[in-house]
Amino acid sequence: MDMSDAVIVKSTRLKSVVWNDFDRIKKGDSCIAVCRHCKKKLSGSSTSGTSHLRNHLIRCQRRANLPQIYTARDKKKEGALTIANFDQEQKTDEVINLVNIRFEQGQTKDDISNYGSSNFNQTRSRFDLARMIILHGYPLSMVEQVGFRVFVKNLQPFFELVTSEGVEADCMEIYAKEKQKVSEVLDKLPGKITLTADMWASFGGSEFLSLTAHYIDESWQLKKKILSFIMVDSSHTEDMLSEIIIRSLMDWDIDRKLFSMTFDSFSTNDNIALKIRDRQSQNKFLYCNGQLFDVRCAANVINMMVQDTLEALGEMTAKIRGSIRYVKSSQAIQSKFEEIAQEVGIQVERCIGLDNPLQWNSTYAMVEIALEYRALFALLQENDPVYTMYPSDIEWDRATVITSYLKHFVEMINAFTRFKSPTANLYFHEICSLYEQLKEWCKNPDDYISSLAFKMRSKFEEYWQRCSLGLAVAAVLDPRFKMKLVEFNYAQIFGSVAPGRISNVHDCVKELYDEHSISLASLDQGLAWQVGGSPRMPNSGRDSRDRLTGFDTYLQETTQSEGSKSDLDKYLEEPLFPRNAPGFDVLNWWKVHTPRYPILSMMARNVLGMPMSKASLDSAFNTGGRVLDRDWSSLKPATIQALMCAQDWIRSELES
Repeated sequence: MDMSDAVIVKSTRLKSVVWNDFDRIKKGDSCIAVCRHCKKKLSGSSTSGTSHLRNHLIRCQRRANLPQIYTARDKKKEGALTIANFDQEQKTDEVINLVNIRFEQGQTKDDISNYGSSNFNQTRSRFDLARMIILHGYPLSMVEQVGFRVFVKNLQPFFELVTSEGVEADCMEIYAKEKQKVSEVLDKLPGKITLTADMWASFGGSEFLSLTAHYIDESWQLKKKILSFIMVDSSHTEDMLSEIIIRSLMDWDIDRKLFSMTFDSFSTNDNIALKIRDRQSQNKFLYCNGQLFDVRCAANVINMMVQDTLEALGEMTAKIRGSIRYVKSSQAIQSKFEEIAQEVGIQVERCIGLDNPLQWNSTYAMVEIALEYRALFALLQENDPVYTMYPSDIEWDRATVITSYLKHFVEMINAFTRFKSPTANLYFHEICSLYEQLKEWCKNPDDYISSLAFKMRSKFEEYWQRCSLGLAVAAVLDPRFKMKLVEFNYAQIFGSVAPGRISNVHDCVKELYDEHSISLASLDQGLAWQVGGSPRMPNSGRDSRDRLTGFDTYLQETTQSEGSKSDLDKYLEEPLFPRNAPGFDVLNWWKVHTPRYPILSMMARNVLGMPMSKASLDSAFNTGGRVLDRDWSSLKPATIQALMCAQDWIRSELES
């Protein structure tokens, strides 16, 4: 082709990054694109698009073999950016297996470019980037950091970089689509939902209320999902907070599905729980007149008692920290400490070290190890006049007793958190054991120790009054224990008055069963009526003037009492399942036995899904509250809610 009269076109309209590697030449009325690397000539007409140019760049051997520098065009939204193509040896036989995380999005023809044997999709890649930011909690501003932009442009030159505002919009779109999926799941649930409420702080000083739904799905798997993450003001009253929670329930259309709520054991939560319970009771949404509605977090109650023990240890803890700092202050003193140990024949097997005050189990470990070396610290005091932090004998003795309390609390928290998805039946015996321990601790002859025990017992009994019934009902629904575990523990705790307490538990189980029986019967009748035809059919007896609904209830109750045994009677009379059976899973047991106990399994689904503790392994020993990430704290409240909820949903999806 004669190119003698050809002219190179330099136009600001050439926005595609592909023109970094082509010259657009005009010859007569036609335009030609000439590769700057191999000089191959391709159509440069505006009607031809750029896909064929992109395909050529992928196949161009000269471009692939030569180190190159690509300079992105000066765009306001991207800024001037120089991209270095680093020459690195690549191995074609290395394969990286990634979890297939794709966000379903519509795609257009312009979004797709052939890239070897695969396709590059701009829209899909943008949403993959947004999902990555949500999943790992990255700051939105990372998309504008130079290092990230260089990396992406070298990895995929065709990817059009986005701004932080753009990725924020993508995150909001992901949140909206994921929220719709969660809403559909909740709508189809076969059972009830328990809600937990948690307060979060942010680096900006704002506070957020997190509401999480806990439920057992149709596969008998215990699930949880954050539904709302709402900014609240410190001036909000209890009435306002309860209205926020109720409004969230109604927004998700789950107010009819609410079974119970789990709060921390703070007095401010008392009125909030009461107002929500009263509202739900008025609408007849709760079982047993709401007796099981107000649940308090067991781990939170333990942490409150832990704070009492740490306060009682306060001066002693300070002296132990001072003693450890002194021993660690120089190599000479540490060597002297070890020499004394060898002289008296004490094996220094555990290394002494300072605690992390924000993790109370580390304070327990520090004091426990110091108690093992009590004799060594005493000898150090005799041989080193500079060492003056040695605790008195009575302080050591009290620390020994109080540390045994902390040990019991550590073991309980470990028992609560050893299961990834703990069901409600796992807590009753642990809580009963603590009740017995507190009664014994109150008998200590040292007034300092006994006053501490009474202080802790007061907090515990307030918790027991609220939650013991729910804990006991959940234990009854464990086929390894049934009523027997309640009878055993109550006899230990209450002695001669135990029969009355046991009877209260049995009555509650029976009442709960009867209400589930009526609910299931109503559901079956409703489904049968939908199948049978229109509610306006004459002589159907199913219109709004039906006077025999009470008779249906009476018939249900009297048929059970006069005829065959109920699910509950059969369940309680049959032998216990072996307690030490390997691999026992209470939810799987109920899944298998649903055909035999249709009503009781419905009740078990609702009760066993109650979160008796909100603590997870990574936060169970924290002395501080939950704090939002610094980068996310600076975002708009609506964006923070979208990121926190979507992150929880995406992680749950990956785990399942």
